[in-house]
Amino acid sequence: MKEARYFYVPNAALETELPAEEAVHATRVLRLKEGDELFLMDGEGCFYQAEVALATSKKCLYTIKETLQQELVWRGKIHLAIAPTKDMGRIEWMTEKATEVGFDEISFLDCKFSERKTLRVDRIEKIVVSAMKQSRKGWKPIVNPMTPFHSFIENCSNNGRKYICHCYQEIPRTDFFTAITQEGSSLSEEDITVLVGPEGDFSIDEVRFALEHGFESVTLGNSRLRTETAGLSAVMMSQLARRV
Repeated sequence: MKEARYFYVPNAALETELPAEEAVHATRVLRLKEGDELFLMDGEGCFYQAEVALATSKKCLYTIKETLQQELVWRGKIHLAIAPTKDMGRIEWMTEKATEVGFDEISFLDCKFSERKTLRVDRIEKIVVSAMKQSRKGWKPIVNPMTPFHSFIENCSNNGRKYICHCYQEIPRTDFFTAITQEGSSLSEEDITVLVGPEGDFSIDEVRFALEHGFESVTLGNSRLRTETAGLSAVMMSQLARRV
């Protein structure tokens, strides 16, 4: 039995041709030919069972046979805002795994103690798409560019609950997982935005600024975590709290 082949095609229902990079993979690597079955993912909640209509060395045309609407597997939106590590390999690994677990959006923060001030959004996008296809996710997470911390806080439009994880003992903190699971069924649909700082943590002034703008002070537990571990833990906890 052949393994199902999945391809990411934005607006797949309105298109008839795989994007260039996907077409090359389909025709040169997988060697698909006319009549072969493939599945398309539009990243917006739909899969499509399709058939290759024409395959050349650079192009792959398809015909949609069936639309497969995907069901939501968690409630509300999960948005992780994180300060990227100096070693991008670590944050890329976290992004891949967070996509596999399931979340809706990732933002990158430029903080006072940030080790990295720039990053390639296009590279992160490719990692997200690859993980989305591998884990068969119906929705592609939104990837936002690097944003100054204060700008993100001031413009955060999430109407749900907003949390900032930090290690300052002098600022009262609640347990993050407890906070997102004890709200009761009436609040379980709320969106979650959670902030994770750089290796040196947020500055205490950044934490206070966030609290002044409606963020809640939380901890991810008793262990001191590296940035990428904290980010993945926050996504996993959110997923467990909001899963259908």
